[in-house]
Amino acid sequence: MAVPVVSIFAGGDYEKHVGRCAQVLREGGIVVLPTETVYGAAGLLTHAAARQRLRELRGDNGARPFTVHLADPFDSIQYLDEPSEYAQRLIRKLWPGPVSLSFSVSAPRRKAVCSQLGLPEPEIYDQSNITLRCPDHVVTTDVIGDAGGPVALAALAGPLPTAPAQAEALAGKVDLIVDAGPTKYSKPSTILKVLDGKYEIVRTGVYDERIIERLLRTTILFVCSGNTCRSPMAEAIARRLLAEKLALPEPELERKGISVVSAGSFAMPGARATPQAVEAVRELGVDLSHHRSKPLTVELIHQADVIFTMGRSHAQAVTALVPSAMEKVATLDPAGDIDDPIGGDVRLYQLLAGQLRDLIQKRLDEKVRL
Repeated sequence: MAVPVVSIFAGGDYEKHVGRCAQVLREGGIVVLPTETVYGAAGLLTHAAARQRLRELRGDNGARPFTVHLADPFDSIQYLDEPSEYAQRLIRKLWPGPVSLSFSVSAPRRKAVCSQLGLPEPEIYDQSNITLRCPDHVVTTDVIGDAGGPVALAALAGPLPTAPAQAEALAGKVDLIVDAGPTKYSKPSTILKVLDGKYEIVRTGVYDERIIERLLRTTILFVCSGNTCRSPMAEAIARRLLAEKLALPEPELERKGISVVSAGSFAMPGARATPQAVEAVRELGVDLSHHRSKPLTVELIHQADVIFTMGRSHAQAVTALVPSAMEKVATLDPAGDIDDPIGGDVRLYQLLAGQLRDLIQKRLDEKVRL
Protein backbone atom coordinates (compact mmCIF):
# COMPACT_ATOMS: atom_id res chain seq x y z
CA MET A 1 0.00 0.00 0.00
CA ALA A 2 1.37 3.41 -0.97
CA VAL A 3 2.17 5.98 1.67
CA PRO A 4 -0.43 8.75 2.17
CA VAL A 5 0.58 11.97 0.39
CA VAL A 6 -0.53 15.37 1.72
CA SER A 7 -0.66 18.28 -0.75
CA ILE A 8 0.08 20.82 1.94
CA PHE A 9 -0.63 24.01 -0.01
CA ALA A 10 -3.94 22.77 -1.43
CA GLY A 11 -7.35 23.11 0.16
CA GLY A 12 -6.63 25.80 2.75
CA ASP A 13 -5.85 23.33 5.55
CA TYR A 14 -2.20 24.27 6.00
CA GLU A 15 -2.20 24.48 9.81
CA LYS A 16 -4.12 21.22 10.07
CA HIS A 17 -1.59 19.45 7.83
CA VAL A 18 1.35 20.85 9.82
CA GLY A 19 -0.25 19.64 13.03
CA ARG A 20 -0.81 16.18 11.55
CA CYS A 21 2.85 15.92 10.48
CA ALA A 22 4.07 17.02 13.91
CA GLN A 23 1.79 14.51 15.60
CA VAL A 24 3.16 11.66 13.48
CA LEU A 25 6.68 12.69 14.52
CA ARG A 26 5.74 12.89 18.20
CA GLU A 27 4.37 9.36 17.95
CA GLY A 28 7.69 8.11 16.61
CA GLY A 29 6.70 8.05 12.95
CA ILE A 30 8.61 9.16 9.85
CA VAL A 31 7.39 12.02 7.65
CA VAL A 32 8.87 13.01 4.30
CA LEU A 33 9.35 16.78 4.32
CA PRO A 34 10.62 19.29 1.74
CA THR A 35 13.64 21.51 2.20
CA GLU A 36 15.09 24.05 -0.21
CA THR A 37 17.60 21.41 -1.34
CA VAL A 38 16.01 17.95 -1.39
CA TYR A 39 13.18 16.05 0.25
CA GLY A 40 14.12 14.18 3.40
CA ALA A 41 12.62 11.61 5.74
CA ALA A 42 12.18 13.27 9.14
CA GLY A 43 12.08 11.63 12.54
CA LEU A 44 12.07 12.80 16.14
CA LEU A 45 15.40 11.72 17.62
CA THR A 46 14.02 11.13 21.08
CA HIS A 47 12.31 7.99 19.69
CA ALA A 48 14.72 5.06 19.34
CA ALA A 49 12.49 3.41 16.72
CA ALA A 50 12.50 6.58 14.62
CA ARG A 51 16.29 6.76 14.80
CA GLN A 52 16.56 3.16 13.63
CA ARG A 53 14.21 3.76 10.69
CA LEU A 54 16.20 6.84 9.67
CA ARG A 55 19.43 4.83 9.73
CA GLU A 56 17.86 2.23 7.47
CA LEU A 57 16.69 4.95 5.07
CA ARG A 58 20.15 6.48 4.82
CA GLY A 59 21.77 3.04 4.63
CA ASP A 60 24.27 3.12 7.50
CA ASN A 61 24.89 1.14 10.65
CA GLY A 62 24.64 4.05 13.05
CA ALA A 63 28.29 5.05 12.85
CA ARG A 64 27.40 8.63 11.84
CA PRO A 65 25.59 11.02 14.16
CA PHE A 66 22.43 12.69 12.96
CA THR A 67 22.32 16.28 11.76
CA VAL A 68 19.80 18.11 13.92
CA HIS A 69 17.43 20.30 11.90
CA LEU A 70 16.21 23.52 13.50
CA ALA A 71 13.03 25.55 13.25
CA ASP A 72 14.86 28.80 14.06
CA PRO A 73 18.54 29.74 13.67
CA PHE A 74 19.02 30.55 17.34
CA ASP A 75 17.53 27.25 18.49
CA SER A 76 21.15 26.20 17.94
CA ILE A 77 22.07 27.48 21.42
CA GLN A 78 20.26 24.44 22.85
CA TYR A 79 23.12 22.27 21.57
CA LEU A 80 26.20 24.51 21.80
CA ASP A 81 28.45 26.25 24.23
CA GLU A 82 28.12 30.04 24.21
CA PRO A 83 28.74 30.75 20.51
CA SER A 84 31.52 33.17 19.63
CA GLU A 85 30.76 36.43 17.83
CA TYR A 86 32.02 34.84 14.62
CA ALA A 87 29.79 31.78 15.08
CA GLN A 88 26.81 34.06 15.72
CA ARG A 89 27.60 35.91 12.52
CA LEU A 90 27.59 32.67 10.52
CA ILE A 91 24.27 31.71 12.09
CA ARG A 92 22.69 35.09 11.33
CA LYS A 93 24.00 35.35 7.78
CA LEU A 94 23.68 31.78 6.51
CA TRP A 95 20.50 30.53 8.23
CA PRO A 96 17.86 29.76 7.22
CA GLY A 97 19.54 28.45 4.11
CA PRO A 98 21.18 25.49 2.35
CA VAL A 99 24.12 25.31 4.76
CA SER A 100 24.92 22.86 7.56
CA LEU A 101 27.24 24.17 10.27
CA SER A 102 29.48 21.92 12.34
CA PHE A 103 30.46 23.23 15.80
CA SER A 104 32.87 22.01 18.44
CA VAL A 105 31.16 21.51 21.81
CA SER A 106 32.77 20.94 25.20
CA ALA A 107 32.35 17.62 27.01
CA PRO A 108 30.32 19.06 29.93
CA ARG A 109 27.93 20.76 27.53
CA ARG A 110 27.51 17.62 25.40
CA LYS A 111 26.76 15.62 28.51
CA ALA A 112 24.22 18.16 29.77
CA VAL A 113 22.42 18.39 26.42
CA CYS A 114 22.13 14.65 25.93
CA SER A 115 21.09 14.09 29.52
CA GLN A 116 18.27 16.57 29.08
CA LEU A 117 17.16 14.99 25.80
CA GLY A 118 17.61 11.41 26.97
CA LEU A 119 19.91 10.68 24.03
CA PRO A 120 23.25 8.86 23.85
CA GLU A 121 25.92 11.39 22.82
CA PRO A 122 26.94 9.55 19.61
CA GLU A 123 23.44 10.06 18.20
CA ILE A 124 24.06 13.79 17.64
CA TYR A 125 27.72 14.44 18.55
CA ASP A 126 30.68 13.12 16.56
CA GLN A 127 33.30 13.07 19.28
CA SER A 128 33.33 16.80 20.12
CA ASN A 129 31.33 18.09 17.13
CA ILE A 130 27.70 18.56 16.24
CA THR A 131 26.27 19.44 12.83
CA LEU A 132 23.15 21.61 12.69
CA ARG A 133 20.96 22.72 9.80
CA CYS A 134 18.21 25.35 9.60
CA PRO A 135 16.38 24.74 6.31
CA ASP A 136 14.84 27.58 4.36
CA HIS A 137 11.43 26.03 3.86
CA VAL A 138 8.35 27.18 5.72
CA VAL A 139 6.71 23.74 5.82
CA THR A 140 9.65 21.96 7.40
CA THR A 141 10.45 24.69 9.91
CA ASP A 142 6.78 24.87 10.94
CA VAL A 143 6.61 21.10 11.43
CA ILE A 144 9.90 21.00 13.34
CA GLY A 145 8.76 23.86 15.56
CA ASP A 146 5.52 22.02 16.34
CA ALA A 147 7.18 18.64 16.93
CA GLY A 148 8.68 19.72 20.25
CA GLY A 149 12.04 17.96 20.06
CA PRO A 150 15.20 17.41 18.01
CA VAL A 151 14.39 16.39 14.43
CA ALA A 152 16.73 14.84 11.87
CA LEU A 153 16.18 14.36 8.14
CA ALA A 154 17.59 11.59 5.99
CA ALA A 155 17.96 12.90 2.43
CA LEU A 156 16.04 10.98 -0.23
CA ALA A 157 17.79 10.72 -3.57
CA GLY A 158 16.20 10.31 -6.96
CA PRO A 159 12.83 11.53 -8.27
CA LEU A 160 10.43 13.46 -6.07
CA PRO A 161 9.10 11.12 -3.37
CA THR A 162 5.65 12.58 -3.94
CA ALA A 163 5.31 10.78 -7.29
CA PRO A 164 2.99 7.74 -7.06
CA ALA A 165 5.73 5.23 -7.88
CA GLN A 166 8.06 6.72 -5.26
CA ALA A 167 5.32 6.84 -2.67
CA GLU A 168 4.67 3.16 -3.28
CA ALA A 169 8.39 2.38 -3.02
CA LEU A 170 8.50 4.09 0.39
CA ALA A 171 5.66 1.99 1.79
CA GLY A 172 6.63 0.57 5.17
CA LYS A 173 9.59 2.92 5.41
CA VAL A 174 7.76 6.20 6.06
CA ASP A 175 4.32 7.03 7.41
CA LEU A 176 3.41 10.24 5.61
CA ILE A 177 4.66 12.25 2.63
CA VAL A 178 4.25 16.00 2.30
CA ASP A 179 3.93 17.32 -1.24
CA ALA A 180 5.08 20.95 -1.47
CA GLY A 181 6.17 20.82 -5.09
CA PRO A 182 9.70 20.71 -6.52
CA THR A 183 12.56 21.85 -4.31
CA LYS A 184 14.31 25.13 -5.02
CA TYR A 185 17.80 23.77 -5.67
CA SER A 186 17.68 19.95 -6.00
CA LYS A 187 21.25 19.85 -4.71
CA PRO A 188 22.71 18.96 -1.30
CA SER A 189 23.46 21.59 1.30
CA THR A 190 26.96 22.96 1.83
CA ILE A 191 28.67 21.84 5.04
CA LEU A 192 30.96 24.21 6.92
CA LYS A 193 33.13 23.49 9.95
CA VAL A 194 33.06 26.51 12.26
CA LEU A 195 36.55 27.28 13.57
CA ASP A 196 38.04 30.12 15.63
CA GLY A 197 37.29 33.21 13.55
CA LYS A 198 37.03 31.31 10.26
CA TYR A 199 35.29 28.41 8.55
CA GLU A 200 36.38 25.38 6.56
CA ILE A 201 34.31 23.91 3.73
CA VAL A 202 33.68 20.24 4.43
CA ARG A 203 31.38 19.73 1.45
CA THR A 204 30.50 22.13 -1.34
CA GLY A 205 26.81 22.01 -2.19
CA VAL A 206 24.44 24.79 -3.20
CA TYR A 207 26.85 27.46 -1.95
CA ASP A 208 30.50 27.65 -2.92
CA GLU A 209 33.12 29.81 -1.19
CA ARG A 210 32.38 32.82 -3.38
CA ILE A 211 28.71 32.83 -2.42
CA ILE A 212 29.47 32.24 1.25
CA GLU A 213 31.90 35.14 1.37
CA ARG A 214 29.33 37.43 -0.23
CA LEU A 215 26.62 36.33 2.21
CA LEU A 216 28.88 36.89 5.20
CA ARG A 217 29.39 40.54 4.35
CA THR A 218 27.35 43.27 5.99
CA THR A 219 26.49 46.04 3.53
CA ILE A 220 24.80 49.28 4.58
CA LEU A 221 23.43 51.48 1.79
CA PHE A 222 22.44 55.14 2.09
CA VAL A 223 20.26 56.65 -0.65
CA CYS A 224 19.42 60.25 -1.54
CA SER A 225 18.73 61.96 -4.87
CA GLY A 226 22.02 63.07 -6.44
CA ASN A 227 24.54 61.28 -4.18
CA THR A 228 26.57 64.47 -3.72
CA CYS A 229 25.31 65.73 -0.32
CA ARG A 230 23.19 63.76 2.11
CA SER A 231 23.93 60.12 1.30
CA PRO A 232 27.74 60.51 0.88
CA MET A 233 27.87 62.47 4.14
CA ALA A 234 25.87 59.68 5.81
CA GLU A 235 28.12 57.02 4.27
CA ALA A 236 31.30 58.68 5.55
CA ILE A 237 29.87 59.37 9.01
CA ALA A 238 28.56 55.79 9.35
CA ARG A 239 31.93 54.39 8.39
CA ARG A 240 33.60 56.47 11.09
CA LEU A 241 31.02 55.47 13.72
CA LEU A 242 31.39 51.77 12.90
CA ALA A 243 35.18 51.98 13.11
CA GLU A 244 34.88 53.65 16.50
CA LYS A 245 32.37 51.06 17.70
CA LEU A 246 34.59 48.16 16.65
CA ALA A 247 37.83 49.90 17.71
CA LEU A 248 39.25 49.48 14.21
CA PRO A 249 40.94 51.76 11.69
CA GLU A 250 38.43 52.55 8.95
CA PRO A 251 40.36 50.61 6.25
CA GLU A 252 39.95 47.46 8.38
CA LEU A 253 36.16 47.52 8.04
CA GLU A 254 36.27 46.00 4.56
CA ARG A 255 38.56 43.22 5.75
CA LYS A 256 36.06 42.51 8.51
CA GLY A 257 33.34 42.11 5.89
CA ILE A 258 31.62 45.44 6.50
CA SER A 259 30.79 47.70 3.55
CA VAL A 260 29.18 51.14 3.76
CA VAL A 261 28.08 52.61 0.43
CA SER A 262 25.81 55.31 -0.94
CA ALA A 263 23.90 56.02 -4.15
CA GLY A 264 21.42 58.44 -5.64
CA SER A 265 18.03 57.68 -7.12
CA PHE A 266 18.67 60.35 -9.81
CA ALA A 267 22.48 60.47 -9.65
CA MET A 268 24.80 60.96 -12.58
CA PRO A 269 27.91 58.84 -12.16
CA GLY A 270 31.24 60.41 -11.24
CA ALA A 271 30.22 63.71 -9.60
CA ARG A 272 32.18 64.96 -6.59
CA ALA A 273 30.59 65.71 -3.22
CA THR A 274 29.69 69.38 -2.88
CA PRO A 275 32.44 71.54 -1.31
CA GLN A 276 30.13 72.39 1.60
CA ALA A 277 29.58 68.66 2.32
CA VAL A 278 33.33 68.01 2.24
CA GLU A 279 33.99 70.86 4.65
CA ALA A 280 31.13 70.00 7.03
CA VAL A 281 32.20 66.40 7.62
CA ARG A 282 35.89 67.31 7.80
CA GLU A 283 35.13 68.80 11.22
CA LEU A 284 34.01 65.31 12.28
CA GLY A 285 37.31 63.84 11.14
CA VAL A 286 35.83 62.46 7.94
CA ASP A 287 37.26 62.81 4.43
CA LEU A 288 34.82 63.10 1.51
CA SER A 289 37.28 64.47 -1.03
CA HIS A 290 37.56 61.17 -2.90
CA HIS A 291 33.82 60.54 -3.19
CA ARG A 292 32.32 60.08 -6.65
CA SER A 293 28.57 59.77 -7.13
CA LYS A 294 26.88 56.63 -8.42
CA PRO A 295 23.29 55.84 -9.36
CA LEU A 296 21.07 53.45 -7.46
CA THR A 297 21.03 50.02 -9.12
CA VAL A 298 19.32 46.67 -8.66
CA GLU A 299 22.69 45.09 -7.85
CA LEU A 300 23.39 47.59 -5.04
CA ILE A 301 19.95 46.96 -3.56
CA HIS A 302 20.42 43.19 -3.61
CA GLN A 303 23.86 43.47 -2.00
CA ALA A 304 22.62 45.62 0.89
CA ASP A 305 21.56 44.15 4.22
CA VAL A 306 19.89 47.40 5.27
CA ILE A 307 19.05 50.49 3.23
CA PHE A 308 18.61 53.91 4.83
CA THR A 309 16.97 56.56 2.68
CA MET A 310 16.91 60.30 3.19
CA GLY A 311 13.22 60.48 2.39
CA ARG A 312 10.12 58.53 1.45
CA SER A 313 10.59 59.19 -2.26
CA HIS A 314 13.98 57.48 -2.10
CA ALA A 315 12.45 54.47 -0.34
CA GLN A 316 9.89 54.30 -3.15
CA ALA A 317 12.69 54.46 -5.72
CA VAL A 318 14.35 51.45 -4.06
CA THR A 319 11.20 49.32 -3.97
CA ALA A 320 10.29 50.35 -7.53
CA LEU A 321 13.52 48.68 -8.65
CA VAL A 322 13.34 45.72 -6.24
CA PRO A 323 9.89 45.26 -4.63
CA SER A 324 11.17 42.45 -2.38
CA ALA A 325 13.62 44.90 -0.73
CA MET A 326 10.80 46.55 1.20
CA GLU A 327 11.67 44.76 4.47
CA LYS A 328 15.22 46.09 4.54
CA VAL A 329 14.42 49.71 3.64
CA ALA A 330 13.98 52.40 6.30
CA THR A 331 13.99 56.17 6.23
CA LEU A 332 16.98 57.37 8.21
CA ASP A 333 14.77 59.75 10.17
CA PRO A 334 11.58 57.92 11.20
CA ALA A 335 9.95 61.31 11.89
CA GLY A 336 10.14 62.51 8.28
CA ASP A 337 12.29 63.44 5.31
CA ILE A 338 15.76 64.95 5.67
CA ASP A 339 15.83 68.15 3.62
CA ASP A 340 18.27 68.47 0.72
CA PRO A 341 20.86 71.16 1.63
CA ILE A 342 21.89 71.76 -1.98
CA GLY A 343 22.47 75.50 -2.51
CA GLY A 344 22.85 76.15 1.22
CA ASP A 345 25.90 77.52 3.00
CA VAL A 346 28.44 75.61 5.09
CA ARG A 347 26.53 76.30 8.31
CA LEU A 348 23.49 74.48 6.93
CA TYR A 349 25.67 71.51 5.99
CA GLN A 350 27.26 71.51 9.45
CA LEU A 351 23.83 71.31 11.04
CA LEU A 352 22.99 68.46 8.67
CA ALA A 353 26.20 66.62 9.58
CA GLY A 354 25.31 66.77 13.28
CA GLN A 355 21.77 65.59 12.55
CA LEU A 356 23.05 62.71 10.43
CA ARG A 357 25.53 61.61 13.09
CA ASP A 358 22.82 61.41 15.76
CA LEU A 359 20.36 59.60 13.49
CA ILE A 360 22.95 57.15 12.16
CA GLN A 361 24.18 56.28 15.64
CA LYS A 362 20.65 55.42 16.69
CA ARG A 363 19.70 53.56 13.51
CA LEU A 364 22.85 51.46 13.45
CA ASP A 365 22.08 50.28 16.98
CA GLU A 366 18.49 49.48 15.97
CA LYS A 367 18.93 47.92 12.56
CA VAL A 368 22.46 46.62 12.03
CA ARG A 369 23.82 43.39 13.50
CA LEU A 370 27.49 42.86 12.68
